[in-house]
Amino acid sequence: MISACSAARSAVETIATRLSLTGCCKCVQSTIFSHQVWVRQLSVNITFAQYELVYNAFSFAIAVMGAATVFFFLSRSQVSPAYKTALTLTGIVTGVACYHYLRIFASWESAYAVTNGQLSLTGVKFNDAYRYVDWLLTVPLLLIELILVMRLTRAETIAKSTKLGLLAALMIVLGYPGEIAGDSGTRWLWWSLSMIPFTLIVVDLFVGLKSSIATQPASVRNLVSSARLVTVLSWCFYPIVFVFPMIGFTGGSATTAVQIGYTVCDIISKAIFGVLIFNIALRKSEAEHAS
Repeated sequence: MISACSAARSAVETIATRLSLTGCCKCVQSTIFSHQVWVRQLSVNITFAQYELVYNAFSFAIAVMGAATVFFFLSRSQVSPAYKTALTLTGIVTGVACYHYLRIFASWESAYAVTNGQLSLTGVKFNDAYRYVDWLLTVPLLLIELILVMRLTRAETIAKSTKLGLLAALMIVLGYPGEIAGDSGTRWLWWSLSMIPFTLIVVDLFVGLKSSIATQPASVRNLVSSARLVTVLSWCFYPIVFVFPMIGFTGGSATTAVQIGYTVCDIISKAIFGVLIFNIALRKSEAEHAS
């Protein structure tokens, strides 16, 4: 009897211990998840108005990128052969962006359900990684567009395109671990690391290309400078948007601010920048034909 009681007590203690450990594990998991809510863009606190704002921003981005892609490819016939590659890359950039915004839009719709004006989570994770895949493909091409339309020497074109393209890719790769991190300390670390290639790119655009811009035809010199300025200014907003969740934006406000901020930056740095590239190519083509 005593042996049976001891065995029963031992079993009860074992079960209690396991339940306690399970409870602790669940507590830890809950804590980790709570830190990752805004990273996964599944904030329960998002309002219907915020959902619609992001929804409409994605829809607008799809329309802009799609229209820009068609425009850039149709406009290739208006420029000299020397600038067709630059316009082709411009069209590829907006085309890739249009595709990824379609995926982002679909993922956003899947993550939330609207019933009688009430918003609820579906349990499907919003996949914001599409942005980084897009940037990894398009950001290096954006810089190469500018180099190609300037029509530098072959050696300069290869050297600057390779350097700026690799720095841009490194910047995106270093930024992604911070984007998916669950705590501010880790985000600040990767943000700081990604700012190193970012700073090198900005310095090269303003210092390294200064002499090259001076050799451009007078009719396009200001346009080339404007394209360079648009690139730098629009890019400066990306690291600012990145830190929104670390400087007080929480819940639905963080989700909305990040998604709207990145979308506006993408439209400026891809579509509007592309229009500048087209105008530079067109004016240089006209000047060359006139001479």
